[in-house]
Amino acid sequence: MIEEEGLLDDGERDRGLPRRCYVLAFIVGFFILFGLFSLILYGAAKPQKPKITVKSITFETLKVQAGQDAGGVGTDMITMNATLRMLYRNTGTFFGVHVTSTPIDLSFSQMKIGSGSIKKFYQSRKSQRTVLIHITGEKIPLYGSGATLIPPAPPAPLPKPKKKKKGAPVVIPDPPAPPAPVPMRLSFIVRSRAYVLGKLVKPKFLKKIECDINFEHKNLNKHIAITKNCTVTTV
Repeated sequence: MIEEEGLLDDGERDRGLPRRCYVLAFIVGFFILFGLFSLILYGAAKPQKPKITVKSITFETLKVQAGQDAGGVGTDMITMNATLRMLYRNTGTFFGVHVTSTPIDLSFSQMKIGSGSIKKFYQSRKSQRTVLIHITGEKIPLYGSGATLIPPAPPAPLPKPKKKKKGAPVVIPDPPAPPAPVPMRLSFIVRSRAYVLGKLVKPKFLKKIECDINFEHKNLNKHIAITKNCTVTTV
């Protein structure tokens, strides 16, 4: 009887070992397949980058007036308000993206005179929208660099021509030359993140945008097209 019981115990142990192996193999295989599936999704999503086009900028306010900085130094101060228009298109065929940005800096003569940011939004798959970004600056000191930002004074009225003898040539004075455009620069980075498989597969897309703007006072409150003056690069 003792020998038979021992043989039965050995048989049960032999039958239990493969069952544990099957469970372990299933767990390992599941993680391998899940990892491969995640890599396939990431590889399929990464080339589907968003497309961004900067359309125009409108300066609603741009004023330069005398003032003092935080240390009491007298200098010209600029106050400005502008609206940037940008077209954002999500090319993803099976995922939406959450969009934010770094601070959007507007600079003149290597000095920041205004800033703004994109209000976070969600863009569904295969869709687009126009994004409006407000850029503001309040009493930014210019330290002697604001001469070109001051609007030109209106031209003086021409003096009445004196009566001349018949046959004398009439001299018409040349109009004053228009002021040169004021060069400005806009720079920021747009961040887009997609949650393809929850928080396990979440590709990120970074676009660096730089725009050169030639501002003229006659274009105040007008749309200034800057699409051709902007570069959009993948970071």
